[in-house]
Amino acid sequence: MTTNGLDALFDGLGKTLTVPEVASLLGMTKQGIYHWLRDGVIPGYKVGATWFILRDELKETLRAGANSRPAEGENKED
Repeated sequence: MTTNGLDALFDGLGKTLTVPEVASLLGMTKQGIYHWLRDGVIPGYKVGATWFILRDELKETLRAGANSRPAEGENKED
């Protein structure tokens, strides 16, 4: 059972999302998602040249309203 609009937005998605899936989900361009990933605005993991976004981590980030860059030194990509 979905409890709110955010749960409904993510309902039926796999546990791992691609950049094109997230872009479509959020109504953004792929380039915008890549910028957010590089800047640490949304959580993601880069393996080689490919980014992977974990559905539940993205949902929790959006739920928390954490839509700003992490403080200096907090970016897990460093």
